Amino acid sequence: MWTFIQDQILGMKWLNDLIGSILSLLGLDTGTKIGASVQFFIYDTIKITVLLCVLIFLISYIQSFFPPERSRKIMGRFHGIGANIVGALLGTVTPFCSCSSIPIFMGFTSAGLPLGVTFSFLISSPMVDLGSLVLLMSIFGAKIAIVYVVMGLVIAVIGGTLIEKLHMEDQIADFIRNNNSSVDIESPDLTVKDRLTYSKDQVLDTLKRVFPYILVGVGIGALIHNWIPESWIQTVLGSKNPFGVILATLIGVPMYADIFGTIPVAEALLSKGALLGTILSFMMAVTTLSLPSLIMLKKAIKPKLMGAFVGICTAGIIIVGYGFNIFQNLLI
Repeated sequence: MWTFIQDQILGMKWLNDLIGSILSLLGLDTGTKIGASVQFFIYDTIKITVLLCVLIFLISYIQSFFPPERSRKIMGRFHGIGANIVGALLGTVTPFCSCSSIPIFMGFTSAGLPLGVTFSFLISSPMVDLGSLVLLMSIFGAKIAIVYVVMGLVIAVIGGTLIEKLHMEDQIADFIRNNNSSVDIESPDLTVKDRLTYSKDQVLDTLKRVFPYILVGVGIGALIHNWIPESWIQTVLGSKNPFGVILATLIGVPMYADIFGTIPVAEALLSKGALLGTILSFMMAVTTLSLPSLIMLKKAIKPKLMGAFVGICTAGIIIVGYGFNIFQNLLI
């Protein structure tokens, strides 16, 4: 039953077979590189878009119960590492990319939440969410998806805790530290209709924002899957290169995409023999440390804190990557 859910419902393999049959009827041989690339592109684009819309709708409905002010109150009840855990968990039901998480991070910080808690949120929000769990399950299986999310949360909690211990509150931009405009009020209750409307609007807004990256990611995935030699991938990102995790992390940092744009690339790399941990390190780096998000974050924090944030996240991603590589045989 679980195999059926993973392959046919989440993975939509029936859709891949249907697209292959339609392309064959149209005279395109899916056994060639061009035909296989077209099939991969159409199949992955439709699959990811459908899953994206369904997941965003469900997650946005949940998120409607946790507006920023209510979230701030929830996190304010906890202290120590418990607060970091709550901050990291809250990141799983918030926006899907690092750039959209930064304004919420700034709001939490200006409201007086501990710095470590806000950074746990900032790390986990783009790196792990309910959507990434389901999408990863559709491609890599439940075991890998769950471990990925757990390790992402571990990085977020440890990263936030370390930043808290460094006592770098003076590294927050002055306009945020001196902002006392936060009003401590409860958000008005929303009706079911309001929540459904909010969820629909979030689907349209997010799809408009991330769909170009889905197309780029699927296009790169199709190129890797059908045109780049397997031996080349194995040499660069496989067991033949002990520095593959570090290389994948450094390559991922200047890129900008969200989890939905990186998954087709990861799927293609895995099929070509790249190591699992190397691929997941690439995904984590792209979603957490993308160059556009760092440019935005630079306006909110000073260089010393920025260096600590990037260093802690990079070290955590690399450690997790090598850990996945060591235990890959147990997960696949």
